[in-house]
Amino acid sequence: MIKLYVAVFLRMQELTRERDRGDGPVPTSIIIAGLAVLAAAVVAWATTKANNAMNSAP
Repeated sequence: MIKLYVAVFLRMQELTRERDRGDGPVPTSIIIAGLAVLAAAVVAWATTKANNAMNSAP
């Protein structure tokens, strides 16, 4: 009977303890937004370089 009590007690402790849930959604969304802005800047830079190369071609 004591084994059952100990098993139930340990399981209840495991289920009710605080767990590390990681970062929240806000830092992740900030990182994603920053990467999107960076990607847009790279695309704009590449488009400008390509247009300049096409305009200077004989």
